[in-house]
Amino acid sequence: MTNEKSRVLVLNPGATSTKFGVYTQDGAEWEHTIRHGDDEIERFRGKPMLARLDYRAGLIEQTLADAGYAAEAFAAAVGRGGILPPLPCGTYLVDEAMVEELRLARRGQHASNLGALLALRFAQAAGVNAYIVDPVTVDEWQECARLTGSPLIERTSIGHALNTKAVARRFAREQGSTYPALRLIVAHLGSGITVSAHQDGRMIDSNSIEEGPLGVDRTGGLPVRALARLCFSGQYTESQLDRQLFGDGGLFAYLGTRDLIEVERRIDEGDSVAALVFDAMVYQVSKEAGAMAAVLKGKVDAVLLTGGMAHSEKLVRQLRSYMEWIAPIQVYPGDDELQALAEGVFRVLSGE
Repeated sequence: MTNEKSRVLVLNPGATSTKFGVYTQDGAEWEHTIRHGDDEIERFRGKPMLARLDYRAGLIEQTLADAGYAAEAFAAAVGRGGILPPLPCGTYLVDEAMVEELRLARRGQHASNLGALLALRFAQAAGVNAYIVDPVTVDEWQECARLTGSPLIERTSIGHALNTKAVARRFAREQGSTYPALRLIVAHLGSGITVSAHQDGRMIDSNSIEEGPLGVDRTGGLPVRALARLCFSGQYTESQLDRQLFGDGGLFAYLGTRDLIEVERRIDEGDSVAALVFDAMVYQVSKEAGAMAAVLKGKVDAVLLTGGMAHSEKLVRQLRSYMEWIAPIQVYPGDDELQALAEGVFRVLSGE
């Protein structure tokens, strides 16, 4: 590999994978994904998310070296943005204040919190800047979306803004239109699920990570009074209960696996419990999309399905049966997050 300073190292840590790649302004030069299975997740159980930093950094470093990339080969490094204070969409320099916010994790533990710190580690090795783009706390909600039913609790925007907005822009380009000109519902179907409404180039509402459909390992929304009783039952400490809700919930809580392919295999073998839980997830995603259709007052140009679970033909087929009445459905399996991260940095490097 040459060492010309035209490459950006892109890092996207998730709950069950670490995706990373080397990008030029022409697109991806090289990409790789490391999967983190249940055994590995169990190894770090009960520990703060940043306990995984050295481990994941070591895996990335070795993989890059095996691929022939030296530490000094990059013009910048960029990571997925974590749970930070509410921010407009855009590209941000990783600085001391951001690092401290992520280390304290006052707003929550999440794999995305590793993104800025991984980027900083590799950027320092190359002697360049580290960035994040469109963090999970991008907040473009309309004001009425923030109210709950109590002034004690306000809804907060935490979701998959990076991929959601990248897919929305991609769809607009394919239609010969612009993102601000379209009214869209986007369902990001990954280890977490975010269903969002888009109008005038803004994500005006969505479910947060504490709400919405059950996911691979997250409960989604729960009956409030039942949850309150559980909090004071003495069965769990705060951290244990948080883990039950976010990390050991959803498909995993019912079926003991985070692997959708395994769930579908069980269904094909006649497992009625697996079928019921799968159907419940589809049902809840569809209900959330219906809610977002109401947010857009029924005027929706398209429904976009994206994220890793959108590779599942069974899942997409069942979602279509619920949601085709809303608007035409377009499927973008996987995600555009690495490309979106790279584009955000190249806009900065080129002076835009």
